[in-house]
Amino acid sequence: MSTQSLFAGLPTGGHRMPCPRCQKGPRDKALSVRVDSSGAVWNCFRCGWSGRSRGATRIPVRAILPRAQVGQVHETLSPYWQNIWESCSSIGGDARAYLEARCCVIPPLDGDLRWSPKLRHPSKYCGPALVALITDARTSEPISLHRTWVLSDGNKAAVHPQRLLAKGHRNAGGVIRLWPDEAVTQGLSIAEGIESALSAAHAITPVWSCINAQNLGDFPVLSGIECLSIAADNDPPGVTAAQKCANRWVASGAKVRIIQSDVPGTDLNDIVMRGAA
Repeated sequence: MSTQSLFAGLPTGGHRMPCPRCQKGPRDKALSVRVDSSGAVWNCFRCGWSGRSRGATRIPVRAILPRAQVGQVHETLSPYWQNIWESCSSIGGDARAYLEARCCVIPPLDGDLRWSPKLRHPSKYCGPALVALITDARTSEPISLHRTWVLSDGNKAAVHPQRLLAKGHRNAGGVIRLWPDEAVTQGLSIAEGIESALSAAHAITPVWSCINAQNLGDFPVLSGIECLSIAADNDPPGVTAAQKCANRWVASGAKVRIIQSDVPGTDLNDIVMRGAA
């Protein structure tokens, strides 16, 4: 879609609006556009997208997102989210306190779990958050970020939703490598959520989070791994996903065991917390 068709209807003067490259949503104001009789000049203060349209008195914006990009999903991590990931630090502060209060094992510093002391939520709340890099289970390519706003007492922040994925990025086929690839030799453990995975780590490591039941059920057979442990949530989606994954890995010749809470509707972190209490 041309820039002329994107900003149709803007009057002469300066404007601030959503950037169609960043795709941060209708309330974003990162894109600066100036229109005059000769055309228009625009620049995004976030991603740096800029350009000039000559010979048009009206320029692009229907102004939320170009129709061609609505629903577009990034296959790899975009520069904006890459910058957020690189701004995060190794687990410490309130994030470490949160995990310890949840009786979780603190993962290695070279794994894909970090934290930010002041991460902004869409509700405008700003506070500590766990930030996890989601990578493709097969290729290790970064594909998204997972954020959880937390408190040092083991509770999550009073925001909704408390967990968010990077908008416009895929998470299908992704995992959070809580332990790096170098730590994975003959065996691996997987779970849905981060806290469940770090609870399973009391018994077996290395462990990865699959984020949700869908990804756990679809977790691919990886060469070199002879034994897979699956920490299953004790709910219908969790049980079904664990069995689906186990069947595929057993068919490949791997040894598989499913670890599951004995209380319906709970996960391993619930059990670890109950034991600590």
